[in-house]
Amino acid sequence: MILQELHIIDFKNIREADLTFADKLNCFVGLNGQGKTNLLDAIYYLSFTKSAFNTVDSQNIRHDAEFAMIQGVYAFGNGFASDEPIQVTCGIRRGLKKQFKLGKKDYQRMLDHIGRIPLVMVSPEDNQLIAEGSDERRRFLDIIIGQTDRAYLEHLNLYNSLVKQRNALLKQYGDGDQPTVPGDLFDVIEMQMVPHAEYIFARRKAFVEAFVPIFADLYKTIAEVEEQPRLTYRSQLFDRDLAESLRRTRQRDLILGWTSQGVHKDELEMQLGDYPLRRVGSQGQQKTYLIAMKLAQALAFDNAVASDATRHKGDACLRSPQQLGKPILLLDDIFDKLDATRVARIVDMLRGEQFGQIFLTDTDRQHLTEIVQPLGSSKVFYVSGGDFRAG
Repeated sequence: MILQELHIIDFKNIREADLTFADKLNCFVGLNGQGKTNLLDAIYYLSFTKSAFNTVDSQNIRHDAEFAMIQGVYAFGNGFASDEPIQVTCGIRRGLKKQFKLGKKDYQRMLDHIGRIPLVMVSPEDNQLIAEGSDERRRFLDIIIGQTDRAYLEHLNLYNSLVKQRNALLKQYGDGDQPTVPGDLFDVIEMQMVPHAEYIFARRKAFVEAFVPIFADLYKTIAEVEEQPRLTYRSQLFDRDLAESLRRTRQRDLILGWTSQGVHKDELEMQLGDYPLRRVGSQGQQKTYLIAMKLAQALAFDNAVASDATRHKGDACLRSPQQLGKPILLLDDIFDKLDATRVARIVDMLRGEQFGQIFLTDTDRQHLTEIVQPLGSSKVFYVSGGDFRAG
């Protein structure tokens, strides 16, 4: 996919912007706090129907404004340049439900839009993958798989809803005031959880097996040292039957007040050699690891196999990932904390044809000049106070 035009009104600190972009590389240079990241977040919004940084929609409206609007015009890449452009519009108004449109058609469910505009974002916030709990790493898997498999998102939503129902029962009957625990109610919920969990587990397992070699190759290309990056998927479903585990741990879960078994406890272990990355990795190593993960995410998208069961013929926006082309790549301040050698290797990779359209921010014009010079299809924008000037 290629984002040709972006129109913004009152989104964060951007009062108004009307921008046209190059097919390959678009660079935004300016001091911190001027609106570079907000511009990338607007692009992210049009792919995921929400901000990458603030999930409260009304808080993404510019101060003192009543509404915000983001509109993007997209074209298909990889031989689909002759197709009609796609227009995606998001409207956010205080106190009202946001509106999301594909062309002139409103979405009834935001979930139905995910995957239609494939996108990968690299930002300083990615450090949460290392520093925070397993929720963040499961979310990383869900974002990647969900963009290529609509059924996965359906299973995930239904599974999470059932876990909430089970947790509510555990809290209700675990307080000691209820005379008996209704085993039949638990049986019904747990029986429904199993097929969703099995689908989620199978897709995560298959994805990680295909993803790890791509990630490891990218890490070694950037680092060029004898470091052994490891990424391991851990799940209870590798060695146990979920239905039996849920029944067996029901009494303990009543004491805990939450469900201790299932794919919502899955983990993605990040290591250098035999040790956790968060303990042994320097800032440069950790950032290299994260950048390699995200760039691998972009490359893995090309190799993904979409679920065709929920796609409809005749809808140009429901092509398979192979037809959609390479995902849009947002790179926010990726050169910070990296030495010059690693920066140079990343720059060399970004010049290649394996990546699609790129949006990149930096405070240093030198980095951008090094990337832009060899490319014919590129633009540079200077950013100040939410205003954008093409250079």
